[in-house]
Amino acid sequence: MTDTADIPLPPARLYLASASPRRRELLTQIGLAHEVLLVPAPPGEDEPQHAGESAADYVRRTARDKALRGRDWMRSQGLARLPLLAADTTVILAGNVLGKPADRDDAMRILRALSGSAHEVHTAVAVWTGDELLEAVSVTEVRMRDLNAAEIARYCDSGEPFGKAGAYGIQGVAGTFISHIAGSYTGVMGLPLFETANLLRAAGIQVP
Repeated sequence: MTDTADIPLPPARLYLASASPRRRELLTQIGLAHEVLLVPAPPGEDEPQHAGESAADYVRRTARDKALRGRDWMRSQGLARLPLLAADTTVILAGNVLGKPADRDDAMRILRALSGSAHEVHTAVAVWTGDELLEAVSVTEVRMRDLNAAEIARYCDSGEPFGKAGAYGIQGVAGTFISHIAGSYTGVMGLPLFETANLLRAAGIQVP
C-alpha cells in the first residue's frame, strides 16, 4: 500500500501563514495542497497580551492579526490571490496564558504548573478570502498526570518543550503525560481539523 505522504499534492490552493511544521503536516494529512507563506514578524515583543485582555480574547486576536499580516504581505509581494490560513495556539491555566518557554528554567516552571492539573488549549483559526475574514476557535480541556522533578528535567533535556505553547507537544514524548483530553487532539497539536475544514469550505475550498 502506498503511503499518503508519498502521493504528490496538486498545486497550492491556499497559503498557510505559519512556519509550524505540525500545521503543515496536518494539512498534508488531509490532502490539502498549500504553500507556506513566511510573513515577517512585527517588531517588538512576540505576540504580547494586551492589558486587560482575557486569555481567550488574546488567542483570537493573535490568529486574526496573523491572517491580516499575511494578507498584507501577499498583496505587497504581488503574489497570487489565494485564500490564506492562519492559526494561533495558547495554553491557558487558571485564566493565565502559558506561552512558549524562554529557556530551560522557564520550561521547567511551566511544566511544574501543569503537572497534576487540568488546563485548556485554545487554538484560533482565521481564513482570509477575498474581502472576508472567517474565524473559529477550538477549546480543549487537557489533564496532565503528576510529573516528578526527574521527568520534567529529562523532558526539558530532550529539547521538545521549546517553541511550543505550554512547553509541551502532545504528539511527541509528552503524549505519555496526558491522562485525558476533552475536545480536539489536532487542536492541541496546533490546527483543529474539524473547524479548519469548515472554514475552508465556507471560503469555497473543496476539502478532500
